[in-house]
Amino acid sequence: MTQPAVSRAISALENELDVSLIIRDRRNGIVLTDVGQRILVIFRRILQQYDKVQQVVAAEKGLEIGTIRIGSFPMSSAHLLPKIIRSIRDRYPQIEFELHEGNIMEIQQWLSSRVIDVALIIATEQEAAELNYETMPLYHEEMLAVFRENETFADQDILHVKKLSGQSMIICNGGYEMPIVDLFARAEAELSIGFVVHNVNTCLNMIEQGLGTAILPAISLSWLPPGVRALPTEPKAYRPVELAVPSFSEASPASRLFVETALQLFARPE
Repeated sequence: MTQPAVSRAISALENELDVSLIIRDRRNGIVLTDVGQRILVIFRRILQQYDKVQQVVAAEKGLEIGTIRIGSFPMSSAHLLPKIIRSIRDRYPQIEFELHEGNIMEIQQWLSSRVIDVALIIATEQEAAELNYETMPLYHEEMLAVFRENETFADQDILHVKKLSGQSMIICNGGYEMPIVDLFARAEAELSIGFVVHNVNTCLNMIEQGLGTAILPAISLSWLPPGVRALPTEPKAYRPVELAVPSFSEASPASRLFVETALQLFARPE
């Protein structure tokens, strides 16, 4: 549609509903009103249910079609998503994928507003309930302490987190923060954050330069820079990776396929 046609369509909808859906602001552009935001979520739900009808009909005919809109944080995008997508595409080449990568807060918002159909996320049950989406455990990934070999505790087999109390810690955001805060709280150790970075490789290179210590998922440590070690911690550090959807009961066949495939590939006993 052209821009004038879009404007006429929105005006017609506002007249029909007798509410303002958008605010036209020269400085901020077009912004949804509060009621506009709520209605947008409802319309997205309607469109997703329409997609679901098409997928159910196609499945009855022996076809698998549809689009899966996926939200993920960087680690899951790098290590989990490629295998899931490859497995689905090998069996159902007509299914399409739309990827949205962001931090945990962004993914939560996308789920609540139904921008995405399914997500890989780290969240508590309370957060899920408050933000109106449902979760299912995928697996608990172990996290390791990563540090330079010249640290005083480098000769240990297991690193007691108490020994990191007050040490300069390098934190990767995008899903790494909450388990680390919880780990230091359980160990009754002082968490001193020296740097916050966005990328695991950046974190590893900073550790190599002696700028701090980090707690990182074992799955992301396929290589370590020279002079850098990784050890399990006491208490153990885990990060719960979960599958999330706006509603399991309303999930489309394609979204259910994604969930089933992820569980088959990565579900591990706790």
